[in-house]
Amino acid sequence: MRCSDEIAPEFWSHFNSGMTADDALEAILNALEHVNESMTRSASTAKILEFLPVAPHRKGLTEKRYDTLRACLFLTVPDMFCGLMEGILYKALTEWGRSRAKCNGGGADEDEDEAEEDEGEKPEESEDSKMDAENPVAMDANSMEYWSKFLHMTELMRSLQLLHFFVEYPVVQVIMKWMEEVINEKCAKQFDTPLLHQTVSSVQETTLGWLQHVYGYSEAVGSQWLPQVEYFGYKTFAEMRIKELFEILVEFPDSKPSLDDLKDCLDRVELRATLIKSLRDIFQHRLLHPGANTSDIITQYISAIRALGILDHSGVVLEQVCDPVRTYLRTREDTVRCIVASLTDDSSNDLADELASGEPVLVDLNEESDGEEQDFDSWQPDPVDADPTKTSKSRRTSDIISLLVNIYGSREMFVNEYRNLLANRLLQSLNYDTCREVRNLELLKLRFGESNLQFCEVMVKDMVDSRRINSVVVTKMKTTEQPNADELELKAFILSHVFWPTFREEKLKLPAFMQQKLQEYQTAYQSLKGLRTLEWKPHLGTVDVDLVLADRELSFSVSPIRATIIYQFQQQSSWTVDAMSLAIESQPSIVRKHMGFWASQGVLKEHPLDTFTVVERQEESKQAQGEVDEEEESAMASAEEQKESELQVYWSYIFGMLTNLGSMPVERIHATLRMFAMQGPAGKEFTQVELKAFLDKKVKEQHLVCSGGAYQLPKAGH
Repeated sequence: MRCSDEIAPEFWSHFNSGMTADDALEAILNALEHVNESMTRSASTAKILEFLPVAPHRKGLTEKRYDTLRACLFLTVPDMFCGLMEGILYKALTEWGRSRAKCNGGGADEDEDEAEEDEGEKPEESEDSKMDAENPVAMDANSMEYWSKFLHMTELMRSLQLLHFFVEYPVVQVIMKWMEEVINEKCAKQFDTPLLHQTVSSVQETTLGWLQHVYGYSEAVGSQWLPQVEYFGYKTFAEMRIKELFEILVEFPDSKPSLDDLKDCLDRVELRATLIKSLRDIFQHRLLHPGANTSDIITQYISAIRALGILDHSGVVLEQVCDPVRTYLRTREDTVRCIVASLTDDSSNDLADELASGEPVLVDLNEESDGEEQDFDSWQPDPVDADPTKTSKSRRTSDIISLLVNIYGSREMFVNEYRNLLANRLLQSLNYDTCREVRNLELLKLRFGESNLQFCEVMVKDMVDSRRINSVVVTKMKTTEQPNADELELKAFILSHVFWPTFREEKLKLPAFMQQKLQEYQTAYQSLKGLRTLEWKPHLGTVDVDLVLADRELSFSVSPIRATIIYQFQQQSSWTVDAMSLAIESQPSIVRKHMGFWASQGVLKEHPLDTFTVVERQEESKQAQGEVDEEEESAMASAEEQKESELQVYWSYIFGMLTNLGSMPVERIHATLRMFAMQGPAGKEFTQVELKAFLDKKVKEQHLVCSGGAYQLPKAGH
């Protein structure tokens, strides 16, 4: 037998790269039949040579023939053969899997229901069922023909001792590919039901049954392949769930069963690094970009905290996955505002529920050590991929509010933002109702401590006192009121300005009768409180206005400047923007915006440009009515204005330093202020960047001179 010259070239001549699975199976059967005939012809000669007494060295010649055959064949294996073999095996496994699914009743749910009904009972298997397990009786004619040829192929390969060398690599690839297809078909996008063990058990049983046909019925086949097949099943399931993890987080807590399945997979296969990299990339692509709302990012971050806590109790996965999220949230200006608004929102949301329920946990920013109260009996070491610069305590905390506050590492930002939010809400409560705010304040005190929220307590107390004082003052005013006085009901919020955030400043001259009413209120208050007096903020508040036009009556609740503007039209029916701004002593741009509001309500019309006239008839109102961007104005100053106001307090310190010490760089000025001026509860913290911006503004105002990075006072005469 000339193996290298005849058998090997003849064997590989049956194949080409464009073959389908059916064609490749037919070709390999023909090739194997040809080789089998050649090996059969040479078998008798080999046996005779083995038993010749003159040639004892020829013992085992029959086995050496197969070694020679394998060497010749695999010396010249074409590149496309592995792909053809994968196609043959994949189609065979697919047909086998379909037949097993049909024999099992078409679904695992029915089997599970039957198992629940007959729990504890194991009916004996009939001979028919055993035969079904060995033979795919549910196949159609074409599939059965292919399956018969496939079994004949494996039988020939085993007899020629070529099976292991032909299918060793392809069979692993085929099993993994088929498992991925089946598991994705059965379990993809289904998050509300545990599917892991049922699915893995099903594909494992099907795969092992198919391998018995490939390698021949033997207990060794099951024991050899069972660990690998089980590993492939859990790995494939875990990879599918990792790809869907973003959707799982979106649907949490409804998707908790899928997280339990994924956790079980991660305990069996090492895919932590894959999970971390995949979820970080998805967050970067789908969440951390300017198009996403801050509130949506925070909601997704909260879901990640809860969901990843199920997957990894050590907190290492959460720490590594969400670190880019925390970094990105720090760059958004409205992050703190969104968090505080969600904490104190009346509607049900994750943060409000977290604040109101469960054991109150004081927000702790000092987590440099694990503390002395650790239970050493239940201690577990951190995973090997944990950051050694961070402690287990900071990593394993499950308190969502603490994790959100730790984004900035400071309670002060959250307390200040809550003060602004509380101030706006209190000033919008015209009936002095503080029940809701008292509840939120008490809950926040459990988290942030009472000392950090003392100013907020005073603000709430001001509202309670205002209701009582306003009732007494109004009663006193009515007793001294003239019989023909204007019927103007006045309610005032009397605030301790030291404890409230900085108010938005805006010039406004009220009508004379309103100024008189405010003066009467102030006089009554002084008679009640002795030496104390009031400083009015006339641009803040709400005015109820009733308008009587030629054919209709309208009612509005508007800001004082809008009420003042529409009141001026009682004096004359047409006003220009410039004339109105002079009359009420306000800026033309602000006046035009508020006159535009009345035009949008059909009360005024603009014609010509910057001239507004009263619309008496509704027909004219419909023609004149327009649209205006309506934004709710805050009574508080903006964050930039508040920061500048706080820095202005330190201007006298800075002026004194530069007077005594000459020029100083910003680093030295900041260090000196931190040492002497920022100490105590009234001291306000600020960064070097904020201080430099403040000093640069003073340079523009010519209050300072900057030379070589150092600031100094301007010389006299310059």
